[in-house]
Amino acid sequence: MNDRSATAGAATEGVAAVAVPGTAAADGPAPGAARAPGSVPAPGSVRPPGRAAALGPIALVVAGGLSVQFGASVAVLLMPRAGAAGVVTLRLAVAALVMLVVCRPRLRGYSRADWGTVLAFGVAMGAMNTLFYQAADRIPLGAAVTLEVLGPLALSVIASRRLINVVWAGLALGGVVLLSGGGFDRLDPLGAAYALGAGVMWAAYIVFSARTGRRFPQADGLALSMTVAALLTLPLGVLESGSKLLVPSTLGLGAGVALLSSVLPYTLELMALRRLPAPTFAILMSLEPAIAATAGFLVLGQALAPTDALAIALVIGASMGAVRSQVRGSGRRERA
Repeated sequence: MNDRSATAGAATEGVAAVAVPGTAAADGPAPGAARAPGSVPAPGSVRPPGRAAALGPIALVVAGGLSVQFGASVAVLLMPRAGAAGVVTLRLAVAALVMLVVCRPRLRGYSRADWGTVLAFGVAMGAMNTLFYQAADRIPLGAAVTLEVLGPLALSVIASRRLINVVWAGLALGGVVLLSGGGFDRLDPLGAAYALGAGVMWAAYIVFSARTGRRFPQADGLALSMTVAALLTLPLGVLESGSKLLVPSTLGLGAGVALLSSVLPYTLELMALRRLPAPTFAILMSLEPAIAATAGFLVLGQALAPTDALAIALVIGASMGAVRSQVRGSGRRERA
């Protein structure tokens, strides 16, 4: 995480804006090709980013998805010991402590708008985690992730400026609905509502994560926002679980969940959002149900039905389409 400055922190002014509602368009200059104002390098002195540079942030998103879903499987195993709110408390408190120690963010030199962004990001992060684990405590993990991912998919349609992203979003939506097994009407209504609420907060997380990444260097904004989320969720966990949170084995599992589900994926996604359009990021999030199904099979022993495999294929197809759109868009900017 400390090495993030090598790719983002050293050239913050040269990073293109992420396309979220109210910000710069997604079809701006490629991140690696942008220059600081007033700098005009000699012809041929700067090599434009190639296909590997375009695929880099996509790989970060996929790696983050793998980490968060395997972490969610471990969290399900921890819930009988600590409860849903207790798991959230352990996850965010440990993650915030790690991020503060590693990043040591400075607190001076920021505007009121900067701190407002941190607060909003922290609220979205805390609410997303709380609502999701309340859902996972009431409905199957795959169904919870399936409902939750509808938030980012809606964002991809709303924020997109390209018709092709609507097509990929529709394909991914078909996949996540099929992955649910057509059983939404049999789910606990409160659990389904929690999952949908988590999806709304996930969309808000995408927006404010991008804004925080542009306003704060390295992972400073992430560390501060995670601290806000931890402080907001701490009372709920203490009220539900109390001293159970201090059992050594529970603390150990909670630390593992924090690293897998918070520290690593949030850092990877924050890095990716500095270089990846928000619509593409949101469609890549449709990989989450497929990853969750895999994690559920490997960690929780939840077998996949043939319809699940077909759903995963549809979701991966949509994600591949998003990848191709991102790479082609980068190639066109290189030739411009």
